[in-house]
Amino acid sequence: MSIGLAALPLYQLAQQLLLDTGASWARMLVALLISFIISLFVGIWAARSEIAGKVILPIIDIFQTLPILAFFPFVIYVVVVALPPMFGINAAVVFLIVTSMLWNMIFAVYEAIRTLPNETFEVSELYRLSPFQRLRKIYVPAAMPRLVEQSVLSWAIGLFYLVTSEIFSIGNAHYTVTHGIGVALTQLAISGSFGYYLLGFLVFIAFVIATRFLLFAPLENHYARRRAAAGLQPIHRQRGMHLHPVAIFREMQHLYREGLGIKPKRHLKRHLVGPPPQPAIRKEPVWWHKYYYTLLFLIAVVALLFITGNINQTTMSYESLVLASLAASFARIWLVFVIILVVSVPLCIYIIFMTKRLSGYVTLIQIIASIPATLVLPVIAAAFAGNPMQGEIVAFIIFFLSGVWYVIFGALANSRDLSDNLLEIKKVFHVRRLDAWRKIYVKAIVPGLITGAVTGIAAEWNASIVAEFFTNAGIGGSTVISSVHTGLGQLLDASLSAAPGTVIGGVVVNQPLLLMAIALINLTVMIILINTFVWKRLYKSVAEVYR
Repeated sequence: MSIGLAALPLYQLAQQLLLDTGASWARMLVALLISFIISLFVGIWAARSEIAGKVILPIIDIFQTLPILAFFPFVIYVVVVALPPMFGINAAVVFLIVTSMLWNMIFAVYEAIRTLPNETFEVSELYRLSPFQRLRKIYVPAAMPRLVEQSVLSWAIGLFYLVTSEIFSIGNAHYTVTHGIGVALTQLAISGSFGYYLLGFLVFIAFVIATRFLLFAPLENHYARRRAAAGLQPIHRQRGMHLHPVAIFREMQHLYREGLGIKPKRHLKRHLVGPPPQPAIRKEPVWWHKYYYTLLFLIAVVALLFITGNINQTTMSYESLVLASLAASFARIWLVFVIILVVSVPLCIYIIFMTKRLSGYVTLIQIIASIPATLVLPVIAAAFAGNPMQGEIVAFIIFFLSGVWYVIFGALANSRDLSDNLLEIKKVFHVRRLDAWRKIYVKAIVPGLITGAVTGIAAEWNASIVAEFFTNAGIGGSTVISSVHTGLGQLLDASLSAAPGTVIGGVVVNQPLLLMAIALINLTVMIILINTFVWKRLYKSVAEVYR
């Protein structure tokens, strides 16, 4: 571990920081490579097998929301204990970073394969391609552009959890890597060496920028050239800038009828096609058929508790503590999400529709998003030290920074190819500025906002265990840097390191692992219910409007 960094001369400190950052980047690259391989195989499997898709996708929905520290007991007792000391610790760090990177990459591969035209698979059948040939010639080339796009976001997510992964403790056991920028910057911040901390932070940002331009930018350009060579241009290049006026009018009417709500002028109606045929009325399934898997899971959880005999007074006291903590975190996370929407909606509209520097803004946002909030958490906590609202302020900042990038990237990725078309429509129909905001801009980014909302809310829940409770235990201390009064993240962290008999939230906890298990079960049930009754309904309503 980087010990006594504040006492080193400046040139030695710079060398140590470069070594620490290089070690962290090596772990990140290994984790990214592992995530690439797993996401390719799992995503393709889920996309090509209906049964696998029905099983894998709900599991991924749950795992991407569970806090990363929920995996710590498994990592500690299986990886760290079973393997040689330093190899085991590094393997644990890589594993934990993979658990933060993997999920959206799997979804990217799944989406890329599911959207392939049926003719692709018919040709593979015609030429009798083997599974390996299909993988090499169809699946991997089709998935790589989306996978590279999502790997930029996954890299930012992994950096967010870098500090948490390199510094962790279970009970009285403390674990740290030998070299790591998360360890170094946390130690410098806690020791009060803010000049040296700033130097380390600048080194970190330099590595972030270098990674962006030396790794991800060449990959993105490579697959962009391959798409261009194959004739797969974005929508606005295919259709937007050279449309005949009558074609624009017809597209305008189509957009109006499908939900954008802009009426064509009367003298233009003669150019427009007639009303589309009405779809056949489909009988709605019985309600319990739609929520079959949700009900089955809830019944299985309750049955398991009864079978194991764990429903008793102790369990009920744990359950009441968990529900109170879950409610507090739920309120914080959704309040922050509302503020994220207030900030991100006008920002995305400006970037997509009102500036010609879209690619430059996207690159800048990607770089800023790669700077993990956990690195500045000690500084933020120190800035609000002594403030009675310190824990809530720190939690708000961490929640905001953990969720806002998903919403922004979701809106940008789903809407920027439509910008030229919609701006041309606005110009032709002389739509006023206020009407354009209300009827074009906001509605155009709604699908992307919903996509970003799902992953952004999941990221906030994942960050709760860092935002609501953070200590310096991993570098040999016992100081609580930041903590809220009540919250699920705070409860999970407390139960993770609590000894039997510890009082948590006014409840004597003799079985910390049982309390942690109940908390995770409640969180999982909440995830399933929200996905079933909120996100799926929103997706369906948006699909009906924008189809």
